[in-house]
Amino acid sequence: MSHSPILIIIIPLISSFFVPLIGWRKKNLCYPLVVLALFISSILSLYIMGSVITHGSIYYRLGGWEPPWGIEYRIDYLNGFMAVIVSFISFLVAIYSRRSGEQELPDRIVHFYCIFLLLVTGLLGMVVTGDMFNLYVFLEIASLAAYALIAIGEDGALMGSFNYLIMGTIGACFYLLGVGYLYIVTGSLNMNDLSQILPGLYHSRVVRTAFALFIVGLALKMGLFPLHTWLPDAYTHAPSAVSALLASVMSKVSVYIMIRIMFTVFNPYFSIELIPITTMLSWTAGIAILFGEIMAIVQPDLKRMLAYSSVAQIGYIVLGIGLANTMGLTGSLLHVLNHALTKGCLFLGAGAITYRRGTRDIRQLGYLHVEMPFTMAAFTIAALSMIGIPPTCGFFSKYYLILGAIDARQWIWVIILLLSSLLNAIFFFRVIENAYFKPLGVIHESSYDRGEQEEANEVPLGMLIPILALAAAIILTGIFSGKIISTIIQFAIPEGI
Repeated sequence: MSHSPILIIIIPLISSFFVPLIGWRKKNLCYPLVVLALFISSILSLYIMGSVITHGSIYYRLGGWEPPWGIEYRIDYLNGFMAVIVSFISFLVAIYSRRSGEQELPDRIVHFYCIFLLLVTGLLGMVVTGDMFNLYVFLEIASLAAYALIAIGEDGALMGSFNYLIMGTIGACFYLLGVGYLYIVTGSLNMNDLSQILPGLYHSRVVRTAFALFIVGLALKMGLFPLHTWLPDAYTHAPSAVSALLASVMSKVSVYIMIRIMFTVFNPYFSIELIPITTMLSWTAGIAILFGEIMAIVQPDLKRMLAYSSVAQIGYIVLGIGLANTMGLTGSLLHVLNHALTKGCLFLGAGAITYRRGTRDIRQLGYLHVEMPFTMAAFTIAALSMIGIPPTCGFFSKYYLILGAIDARQWIWVIILLLSSLLNAIFFFRVIENAYFKPLGVIHESSYDRGEQEEANEVPLGMLIPILALAAAIILTGIFSGKIISTIIQFAIPEGI
């Protein structure tokens, strides 16, 4: 277990190479291998988090080489927390992917599993590494895998993938240039080492340029307004399992990197006082919240509505970073967890609806609660969480964000956060109204007759169980949010905030 920091990456990586070999002979064995690999990574990430809580930060040196010459994996409360989120969501999405993949990707399922594991490998690698260049390597692994997974989706996926490739490559280049500039002036790539060297170089134009490149590159990667233009098409046209994974964890990993660079590699004084980037991020996030939710209101396509909602939710998280106080960052980190669970549940639910109904048109979801009662119940729980209704987890992260805005005496963000809940209610209740209350006589044409609509016709258990598990997690996380904050999140907030 002492090698668990590297094993959570190596296991899905090696499994991704075995998937095509096994699939060449026995395609049915690929699915159990993927689920097993991600289950083991989930258990190891929980073990690592428990170890950090019990014994403190973990330092793992690859090949025994001491930093800064060698690559070091350093796991503390912040990235241990992220590793649990990434591995748990990836495991549930993998379980879901079998039946949805058989319908959406019948001839490409082996390739899908191979690249899916590479995506998870890249995400976990970005989370656990303590080396700036090693992070870039994992960033490229995850990005290339994401481009490929999006491209095998429905009509329009190729263009969505191409747009993401262009924007994502620009973002990765900005990050790499920033790494190069820091290496020029410090001679180190180790995050801990950089945090000790950089304070004496804060007035260097090279260092400030590197910082600006990091922020812009990561904003591109996470889809922060106005650099979000790739996101709606990518999330809408990707296969259902891919949309769920990208929306729930990939953007959150970029958020984690932003927090790590702003408040650990650089210290809070640099990001808050010397360079007022937090003020700029706050205003950008506020606009993102309003823009994303207004755009979501006018979308007839369920997945596209959720995609624009993700633009707004990224704004919530970045607003907490921009507030740069204890309450704001507590709300931001809690919303990373809450949004991962909630948006994962919503996208998996949208995929289940498409699987059974053959449409994502919100206007054609009449009486869906009769046909798919458990799926719609889980979807409704997730929608209430997005709106911010207690005891769902979404209420508590918004509550802490509001407290952060009050502590900062920035009342405009309190107003925007309250208004955003109203906007969320408008577009989510539109779905709920159609699914629960729309009379049978005004249901739009579909392939199902009235008799079929009046009988339960749920999706297979392999798809339903992950949806219900996420819905249960949304409620449990809300109920135990105080425990999560007191045990993990309060220690994950960087020193000096």
